[in-house]
Amino acid sequence: MALARFGRQVKRQHGVCVKMTAVAILGLCFIFVWSMFSSPSTSVYVQRESFDDIAEPVASGTRVSKSKGSELEKHGSNDLKKKVESTLKKKDEKKVNGSLPLPAHEHKSGKKNEKHVPNRKKDNDKSQLSGDVSKENQENQKQEESQDEEPKNETEEEEEVVVDDKEEGLDGEGEEKGEMEGEADLGESVDQETEEVVESENEGKKRKIKGPVFDPKAHYSWKLCTTRSKHNYMPCIDVESGFTRLQSYRHRERTCPKVPPMCLVPLPHDGYDSPVRWPESKLKILYKNVAHPKLAAYMKNHNWLIKSEEYLMFPQNQSEFRGGVVHYLESIEEMVPDIEWGKNIRVVLDIGCSDSGFVASLLDKDVLALSLGLKDDLVDLAQVSLERGFAAVVSPFARRRLPFPSGVFDAIHCGQCTMPWHFHEGKLLLEINRILRPGGYFILSTKHDSIEAEEAMSSLTSSICWNILAHKTDDVSDIGVKIYQKPESNDIYALRRRKNPPLCKEHENPDAAWYVPMKTCLHAIPSAIEQHGTEWPELWPKRLETYPDWLNNKEKAVDDTKHWENIVDKSYLTGMGIDWSTIRNVMDMKAIYGGFAAALLQQKVWVMNVVPIHAPDTLPFIFERGLVGVYHDWCEPFGTYPRSYDLLHADHFFSRLKNRCKHPVSIVVEMDRILRPGGWVIVRDKVEILDPLEAILRSLHWEIRMTYSQNKEGIICAQKTTWRP
Repeated sequence: MALARFGRQVKRQHGVCVKMTAVAILGLCFIFVWSMFSSPSTSVYVQRESFDDIAEPVASGTRVSKSKGSELEKHGSNDLKKKVESTLKKKDEKKVNGSLPLPAHEHKSGKKNEKHVPNRKKDNDKSQLSGDVSKENQENQKQEESQDEEPKNETEEEEEVVVDDKEEGLDGEGEEKGEMEGEADLGESVDQETEEVVESENEGKKRKIKGPVFDPKAHYSWKLCTTRSKHNYMPCIDVESGFTRLQSYRHRERTCPKVPPMCLVPLPHDGYDSPVRWPESKLKILYKNVAHPKLAAYMKNHNWLIKSEEYLMFPQNQSEFRGGVVHYLESIEEMVPDIEWGKNIRVVLDIGCSDSGFVASLLDKDVLALSLGLKDDLVDLAQVSLERGFAAVVSPFARRRLPFPSGVFDAIHCGQCTMPWHFHEGKLLLEINRILRPGGYFILSTKHDSIEAEEAMSSLTSSICWNILAHKTDDVSDIGVKIYQKPESNDIYALRRRKNPPLCKEHENPDAAWYVPMKTCLHAIPSAIEQHGTEWPELWPKRLETYPDWLNNKEKAVDDTKHWENIVDKSYLTGMGIDWSTIRNVMDMKAIYGGFAAALLQQKVWVMNVVPIHAPDTLPFIFERGLVGVYHDWCEPFGTYPRSYDLLHADHFFSRLKNRCKHPVSIVVEMDRILRPGGWVIVRDKVEILDPLEAILRSLHWEIRMTYSQNKEGIICAQKTTWRP
């Protein structure tokens, strides 16, 4: 009774306070219990815009999920919140007007050639194909992944593209109607890849559980692209949406559709026959393979192209240069004796691709010339050059940098040149200065240049301290030839009265080239031993096997060369069933040290070494060896005409793109576009990638010539047919 009476009194006087206290205590107990038994790492989805801070590139959606016994429980939800906020902050910082991020190895502030791909071991001689599936591949993948997992603390400077005082999207997001008709119908989605990040309490390291590159359950049905450019369709160059009939369908800048085309480029109207074999193709090619209305009009005024029956003929020593291209080259060597074609000069960039006879004659002198086909060149002479079997790449040359590292070309040539070098503060010439090797030569030939343009060019070359070595008007060709030389050191820059253009800031990377605007400044000439370009390479062919002091991990580069010599000799040349007499244009889709290209040098082929933008930057060393290549992001189409290559080589290419590209199947479609009918593909990778890839190739009616697997690694050798839907 006493207790009851006391309870009634408390209820009357202090009931409200007691209730509130009880509720507060219960709430605190609930929060304590919940924090003890619930994981702080609840599912959080983060949209990634950069791939710089992860071991391997990931898909657009990155999932952070809980793990039993993980250390996340020890740090509480604040750590997770900080991680997510940091990722979102990075995403916002990486965005350039809503466009694709710029690559890691392109934008390391003041860093060059810091990372190099790990060692490749020799293949065992157990069988012809043992090298294709050796333990070296597995070790190489582990080392590459561990290399990518290194912390990246360097600050990165992102560039903003401004065109006519307007920001320009870098991935063509303004071209919302740029998606082509006739896309592939996918039975199931193949681009929704997620990556699960798990922290193990025992290991203390992040490991990534990734989905497949290709969906093994997907089914494909293909359609032809319906584009204005038809059988010559280049997705990032032939931008057709939003244009009237009176406007050109080619832009001044590379602009890719938001969604990569999933359609197949049709064959020419009269079909496409196997190209004329090398070296006969130097003198003639099948006209129907390159037929184009503007080409027919161009031939009427240029006698170095003659149509004879079904062939397009190139009379020997006939070119745009009156007196012949051989006379033209000899006169250049007479003007500057230090230009020893094929010895001192090995790698040349020919701007404009107006006359592939120049490239052909240089090749006879053991010079590897890469033709730069300008995208506004409607004559399609870059396609003619590729059909003849010469190295060429199609790229715009207006406001963005060319896809090459700095200081790699021994000489740059512009024949019958009409480029406005002095426009826009000399941006174009400053870009030439960037990619020209210190001490390299710029050969400019013009005809009847105006006095104003000549004075402007003279003033510009003086301001960047180029030394004019020779100036001569040839009596035979009536062409004025000027030969400039880039300085070999920075001393001369300090002697300039006017510091215009100024020197670039130290943190600006001269090798940054993918979607980077041209600069109106001079990059300092390398002087440190760890920088490439400090010394002129050895004479050719000694430079092919010379490993400079600035190259890190020389042993790995040497092993890479031996590795590919072994693979090519014991497998590719004899065990694939490939008729190498039909192979001339080759692409290495994931080049490292150029070992594959070096191993094929005796086969009379040329190799385009493509260094992906997310991979370690080894392209300067490839040029140092006397080979050629470009940077490229394989999430986008490549800058070349359809049916450009006879063989594509992809060594652990798709496994390194895992969860990076939103539409990985589009890369296979791109391979179909740039490969000639009858051309070959060699893919070395993990079996989990090769099995669905084989199904995709069969859906394209490619013939699978050989498959081989061992220890979860394998190889596919396939040949493209003339099938079109």
